[in-house]
Amino acid sequence: MLFIFILIFSLYLGTNAYVFSKGMHAFSQLPAVPGVIVAILFWICALGIGAMFLFRNVTFSPVAGLLIQYIATGWLVFIFYMTFLLLFLDLLKLFHVYLPYGFQVVLAITVATLLYGYYHYKHPKTEVINIVINKSLTTDQQVKVVGISDIHLGYATNKQQLRKYVEMVMVEQPDLIIIGGDLIDNSVAPVRYQAMQEELSLLSAPLGVYMVPGNHEYISGIQPAIEFIAETPIILLKDSVVTLPNGIQIIGRDDRMNPNRKTLEELATETNPAYPVLLLDHQPYDLDETVDAGVDLQFSGHTHRGQIWPVSWLTDRLFEVSHGYKKKDSSHIYVSTGLSLWGPPFRIGTNSEMAVFNLTFKE
Repeated sequence: MLFIFILIFSLYLGTNAYVFSKGMHAFSQLPAVPGVIVAILFWICALGIGAMFLFRNVTFSPVAGLLIQYIATGWLVFIFYMTFLLLFLDLLKLFHVYLPYGFQVVLAITVATLLYGYYHYKHPKTEVINIVINKSLTTDQQVKVVGISDIHLGYATNKQQLRKYVEMVMVEQPDLIIIGGDLIDNSVAPVRYQAMQEELSLLSAPLGVYMVPGNHEYISGIQPAIEFIAETPIILLKDSVVTLPNGIQIIGRDDRMNPNRKTLEELATETNPAYPVLLLDHQPYDLDETVDAGVDLQFSGHTHRGQIWPVSWLTDRLFEVSHGYKKKDSSHIYVSTGLSLWGPPFRIGTNSEMAVFNLTFKE
C-alpha cells in the first residue's frame, strides 16, 4: 500500500513538474517578480491536495473551507487535462506539426472545459423512471419515490448548496425519499459547524426518509456520522429491513467498508417475497445476488460515473451498471451518478442527477 501511494504521488508530482516546465518556457518573458509569484502559486496549488487531507478534521470557515477544497481538488483535473493536451502537442512535434502559442492554447482550452464542467455540476438533472412491479401493495398501487445519492456534505457541498438540493427534492412531493449513501464527505466537522441538520430536517415524505451508509460515512467516521444522522428525520438502515405501512419492504445494506456486514441472502430472509422489496446498497457490485434475493428495485450510487471524461470510460468497464437503469431478469436496478460529487467541482461528460421513480404495482 505504501509503495502504491509513493508511486501515485511521484506520478502526480512528475505531471506537475512537466506542466510547470512547459509553462515557464511559454512565459519566459515575464519579469522576475511576477514569474516567482506565479511559480509559488503553482506549487501551492499542486501541494494543496495533501494539505486538504492532512487537515480534513480541522474546522475552517465555510468560505475558507470551500476555497481550499475547490483549489486542492480542482487542481487535479486542471493538471490532468493540461498534461494530456501538452503530451498531444509533443506527439504532433514528432511529425513536425507545430502549433503557435501551444501552451497558451492548451491553457485556454483547459480553463474553458473546467468552466463548462463547473456549470454542468451546478445544474443537476432530474431523471424520471417509470417502473411496473408485478406485486401488489396493501394500499394505493402507485408510489412516487425520489432517490438521491452521493451528496458529500462538507465544505464543497455546503449549507447553501444543500438548501437547493432539499428544495429540488421537496418540489417533487414524493411519497418516499431514499438516499443511497455518502451523505457526508470526508468529515462530520464542517457539517456540524454549518448546522446542516437544519436543512436536512426539511426533508419529509408520508412513507419516510431512509438511507444507507456509504464508504464516505466510514471515511468521515461511522459513529460520528450515525450520531449526526440521528439528529435529522433520516432513518439510517445499516444491515436492517423495514416494512412500510403500504407493504413495501426496504433492505438497507451496510457498506462494503464493513467487512462483517450481512450478506444480501441473510437480509432477504427477513422479507416476505409476496410484497415488493426495495434494496439500498451504496456500491453496485454483485448484481446477480440482487436477482437471486428477489429484489424488485435496487438503488445504488458510489460510481459518480467517474465524474469527468475519460474516467467515465473506466467506471463503465468496472461496473456492470455504472449509471442509469437496467432490468436484470425480474429485478430493476438503478445506479445514480450522484446529486453532488466528491472532490473536483466539475462534471465533464457525466451528469449530476436526482432520480424520480414512478412505481406502479399490480392491483
